[in-house]
Amino acid sequence: MHFDMIQSISLNGKPGVPNDDRAGCGDRHAWVIDGATDLGPPGLVGARGGAAWLAATAHQAFQAASGPLAEICAGVFDTVAVRFEHDRQRDVLADWELPSAALAAVALEGDRLACAFLFDCTVIHRSANGVAYLTPAPDRVSERTEAEALGPGAGAASVRSEAVLADRRAARERPRQVLSVDADRARAAVQYAYAAVAPGDDILLMTDGFAALIETYDAYDKDSLIQAMLDGGLAALAGELRGIEHDDAGCLRYPRFKVSDDATAIWLRVG
Repeated sequence: MHFDMIQSISLNGKPGVPNDDRAGCGDRHAWVIDGATDLGPPGLVGARGGAAWLAATAHQAFQAASGPLAEICAGVFDTVAVRFEHDRQRDVLADWELPSAALAAVALEGDRLACAFLFDCTVIHRSANGVAYLTPAPDRVSERTEAEALGPGAGAASVRSEAVLADRRAARERPRQVLSVDADRARAAVQYAYAAVAPGDDILLMTDGFAALIETYDAYDKDSLIQAMLDGGLAALAGELRGIEHDDAGCLRYPRFKVSDDATAIWLRVG
């Protein structure tokens, strides 16, 4: 068996601002990466921000990888750690400054589908048995609660909301269940799930900005999202996503820290 890529789409959150998401597909493995917004200015790994650096570095490592998913992930983690030491321009001020990212990856291993995940990227699998999550269901309750605490329209006042978000994230440090520049920490944090797989199965990998259609905006559940993907493709879903956000540009109906986040999805079919 192998993966056929049906569609892939990636939208940046703001016009003219670099997209810190990455996605890719090989014959037997695929991945999405969501670089976490930097909490400090660029400089740790050069002029490029840490989120973009980490997403690009991990993406390149996945492109060069092959084999069982656990071996692929271990190799990616090691590559990121080595590259960080090579590219680092100065000492790290504190743990919160270290680049981090959410990650989901899948691979075909014999007659099963392996899935690895760190933090909040989402993978959905459609098979003859129905539609199922291979990762935890999307959940942005904490973000919504924090955004609500800032008052109406917090996300529309981007400078203020991003500063408060950075302060809060720095105060509690980065989540530990993430792709980081510490290979041992990433290996200890990564989780795996497995499912039977057959030709004709569909797999959807998403960063949280795209999965917001399910949890944040309640436009779909997992089953109806997959049906909409099959009927109209990812571009139509992306247009609907941005339409919802445009209509709530004040972040009043859906409290959040950003009007729009980077949003990436990749649709695979098992051949």
